[in-house]
Amino acid sequence: MLVITVISQALIYLCVGLCIGHFILSIVKSSAQPKIEVHLNILRISIIGIVIFSFVPILQNVLFLSSRIGFIEALKTAIFTFEIGKAWILIFFISIVFLKFIHTFDQQRNKLYGIFGLSISISLILILGWFSHASSIDRVWGFIGDTLHLLAVSVWVGTLIVVSWFSKNHENWFRFLKWYTPIAIVCLLVTIFTGVLLMNFMVDFEEYTNSWLIPYGQALLWKHLLIIPLLVYAFINGIFIHWRLKKIFDFNPIPWARIESIIILLIFSATAALGEQSPPKVTPLKSENLSSLFQTFYHGQVAPDMIVNLSLNWTSVSLLILSILFLALIIFSYIRKVPALFSFLMSLCLVFCVYLSLMFSIQ
Repeated sequence: MLVITVISQALIYLCVGLCIGHFILSIVKSSAQPKIEVHLNILRISIIGIVIFSFVPILQNVLFLSSRIGFIEALKTAIFTFEIGKAWILIFFISIVFLKFIHTFDQQRNKLYGIFGLSISISLILILGWFSHASSIDRVWGFIGDTLHLLAVSVWVGTLIVVSWFSKNHENWFRFLKWYTPIAIVCLLVTIFTGVLLMNFMVDFEEYTNSWLIPYGQALLWKHLLIIPLLVYAFINGIFIHWRLKKIFDFNPIPWARIESIIILLIFSATAALGEQSPPKVTPLKSENLSSLFQTFYHGQVAPDMIVNLSLNWTSVSLLILSILFLALIIFSYIRKVPALFSFLMSLCLVFCVYLSLMFSIQ
């Protein structure tokens, strides 16, 4: 059930991002973006997906309670009593309005259509932020941090996903980058700031390495490591490709944009995993709480008062050097016009090597 919940939460981010990206591009002039066709059914599936995937945590509660009070009573309790159930009711009715809206106006390319659709999408983000894990810990800053974090990521990633996967050509890509790159940079900065804020609710900064002992810390580490290739691709797509388009008019940047969007989807998955794990501040270190992934690489004795220290050795240094080589290969593959898929595989190798280097550095 945990795997299903993690996947569902990652897909919520994807669905919200698709809606946000579509309506942002509906506001932008056609001359400042490639030709994009997002079928109406894609939008419908995205909206319905938000409803279905946001129901999965409620279903968890229903299955837990049903053995005690019966399925129907458990369903009523989970929806009408729990805060997450009340949030889902709001999401359900707003989504009905959303579906009616896109069906009535059928993707009219004008600012009014885009602004209204964007407003509904943001309202869904506000609901998700209000009933998020961080908001339950700190109603004000948790809500602000989680909402801004999801909004910034949705604007950045949603626009990128729509452009990279639904473009019919790569015309006007240079003009697209002129307005999208500054927005992406702002979203990145907001994402980093809010990410640090949200992390502070769950993990004491001085306890960051100690959090690797439990599943939450492992998911957080993978999320942070995936940011490394993301920044590389963001630099390639925002700077290198911008320069290349000035010289080579027919250069196709879409494969590289798609790779960046895939990396972000992996980060979505890590973020979703965080939401399903107990954070270090409320998780006592016991043998049953240890991460199985951590135990795979660390074979020493684990005590409740264990402090994770890092110390470089030949194995960790070798892996770190190997990760630098993979980083160089990512950039080299772009310069030498190697297929973007090769670059993606190198980015996975980069992340895995850095992870192993850290794990083998633990004392």
